[in-house]
Amino acid sequence: MSDFFDLHRPTLEAAVSALACREYWTPYPEVPSGKIYGETAKAEAEATFAALMGQDFALPGHPGTGTAGAETSPFGPVLGIRYPKASPDALIAAASAAAPALAAATPEARVGACLEALSRLNRQSFLLGHATMHTTGQAFAMAFQAGGPHAQDRGLEAVAAAWAEMTRFASHARWEKPQGKAAPLVVEKHWALRPAGLALTIGCNTFPTWNSYPGLFASLATGNPVIVKPHPRAILPLALTVRILREVLAEAGLPADAVLLAVDEPGAEVTKDLATRPEVRLIDYTGSSAFGDWLRAHARQAQLFTEETGVNSVVIAATGDLEGMCANLAFALSLYSGQMCTSPQNIYIPAQGIATDRGHLSFDATAAALVAAIDTLLSDPARAAGICGAIANPATLARAKATAPHGRILRQGAAGGQAGPLVLALAEGDAVAAEECFGPVAFVIAARDADSAIAEAARLARDKGAITAALYDTDEARIARAEEAFTAAGVNLSVNLTGNLFVNQSAAFSDFHVTGANPAGNASLTDTAFVATRFRRVMSRRLAA
Repeated sequence: MSDFFDLHRPTLEAAVSALACREYWTPYPEVPSGKIYGETAKAEAEATFAALMGQDFALPGHPGTGTAGAETSPFGPVLGIRYPKASPDALIAAASAAAPALAAATPEARVGACLEALSRLNRQSFLLGHATMHTTGQAFAMAFQAGGPHAQDRGLEAVAAAWAEMTRFASHARWEKPQGKAAPLVVEKHWALRPAGLALTIGCNTFPTWNSYPGLFASLATGNPVIVKPHPRAILPLALTVRILREVLAEAGLPADAVLLAVDEPGAEVTKDLATRPEVRLIDYTGSSAFGDWLRAHARQAQLFTEETGVNSVVIAATGDLEGMCANLAFALSLYSGQMCTSPQNIYIPAQGIATDRGHLSFDATAAALVAAIDTLLSDPARAAGICGAIANPATLARAKATAPHGRILRQGAAGGQAGPLVLALAEGDAVAAEECFGPVAFVIAARDADSAIAEAARLARDKGAITAALYDTDEARIARAEEAFTAAGVNLSVNLTGNLFVNQSAAFSDFHVTGANPAGNASLTDTAFVATRFRRVMSRRLAA
């Protein structure tokens, strides 16, 4: 059982070191190159993906009676893949039966299996890229990165954090207490790691692996069997993951049923049934706050780790690089048609305009410069398709179109069927901007002044939740005030981003994704709190002979 651990020990040690120093590090290259992944990797993945379509998906030994699955690619094709369908009762029974052996395994055995699975997943990154592309609508380059190496980074980060926490303290000690002239009191103490119980990972439509891997691998590494519940529109990426994990667990001498797939279809969901089972003690959830509220109200037996709805804001107070700022924001607003939890939505500009390297610009001129940058970025249809991808859920486009009448249209965007975001001008305090409008929509809001804009953006983050915030400014004193305001609101702030770093991006091993300090989520990827309560230490002690 220790072979996998020994094989991947250098990677684990490097990952633990990266967690502490927060510098750039990854073992999983993000470039979809044949020189890295093999000259035939792309063609083999395309053939494998094509062979999966219209077929039953094989999960040897997985419980199930019948099949389910109704995925359609946002780019058009019906996938037609049918997955093993198991009832909640069967899944709970199988996971419960696997729990004792998984708990009894050493941390080395569990962590080694996780590391080997991540290594195999990395070798399948081209296939995961196609699976992600055709279930989420991401363009292939993004799907390869987000569905493959970047998700694997987050999974490894969780495994490393779990390992560090499980090994933080000694597992045994000889405790000697002096008693004056009497012989010392000598006690042998041993501590066992007791897993919390069954875990449920609830996947999302837009980033099925990136958002699911942290909880999945953190729970598995700490000894908790995991039932993986994909979004009905995005099953394949997680089904491929479950298959590899089950293969590795069996090879490691651990129960394959420590990882199970819960498949359902729209209108016949099983999530609520699973989430409220008393055996389920951990739930990792990414999605709307509406369902997050339902989980908090009904799944009270479980500890929740959530990433939910939020309103991400940008404050433009001033800039020393107007062109760089507009180009950067244009890409951030257009990337994957705004279907990212980190995408900016509200853009605050002082009503009297801003100071720039090209002189003073009015509110309208600043907004026009941003719109022009979006149009320039997306002027080439092929490039636009590669940046914007496709809309994952028809409801997202419908929401964008329904929002159009609520403001002055600066750019038609999605509402007019064009690529890229719908951009609306709003007055400060407009209620439309106070809620998340997930998808290709951006609001440009006239603020009383820069400090008022900072205060309003921070208030929204505190009250409604936010995962990201951005500021463009040249006044260091005001930047410092903004840092204090956004820190108090519990939202990560990016200042004066230009070039190839965007507010949407979150780097594993360095950026703590979501703070857990505002309503956009109660957990952070990946801090100590994300892994520490997935197990407990239980002591056995006796007087030394």
